[in-house]
Amino acid sequence: MEQYKKDFIEFMVSCGVLTFGDFTTKSGRKTPFFINTGNYKTGRQLSQLGDFYAKAIKENFGTDFNVLYGPAYKGIPLSVATTIALANSYGADVSYCSNRKEAKDHGETGVLLGSKLKDKDKVIIIEDVTTAGTSIYETMPLLKANADVDVLGLIISVDRMEKGKSEKSALTELKEAFGFETCAIVTMEEVIGYLYGRQIDGVVYINDEIKGRINEYYKQYGAQ
Repeated sequence: MEQYKKDFIEFMVSCGVLTFGDFTTKSGRKTPFFINTGNYKTGRQLSQLGDFYAKAIKENFGTDFNVLYGPAYKGIPLSVATTIALANSYGADVSYCSNRKEAKDHGETGVLLGSKLKDKDKVIIIEDVTTAGTSIYETMPLLKANADVDVLGLIISVDRMEKGKSEKSALTELKEAFGFETCAIVTMEEVIGYLYGRQIDGVVYINDEIKGRINEYYKQYGAQ
């Protein structure tokens, strides 16, 4: 596993973003692990997060695109932090774009924040995590309604590797539905493999008991 992936896993744990216990996902699944990117709260954390996303984007997509789109609400700081990192680390001056939940009817009107989309813009969508891909199914019509853009792909922080609407993962379903590439900074397989039995700041986050619960979870919800 690349060093930046290991660093990102430890970063998530240290920020309290990746936690283990008893949780319920938005889709109603009982899960022994949870990823809450709302726990990235400080300027330094957001700066580091943008660096990790930028690295993964460079590795998977290169820098031949001009708009990074982050669906509201969590996608807004993600898109801003990552465009800054792309400029600072790779000299890629990419525009950020996000949406409002409700269209604004005064001042700068419309539903979009940041860059106004234009025909033939090359767009990458940035998200935190996706279980069923709901926000992307909502995002694609919104993008196409504003301009005839070329969506190159989707980048998320963690691939949960779960069934989406079928037996396939949500990322695979999105790739097949829209014809773009999908990738994550890390997968849960990588997370589990790295953290199992390993001490991080004196704490073992995935011990035998947690590992057993994760295995049971994936027997039920793991993608084929």
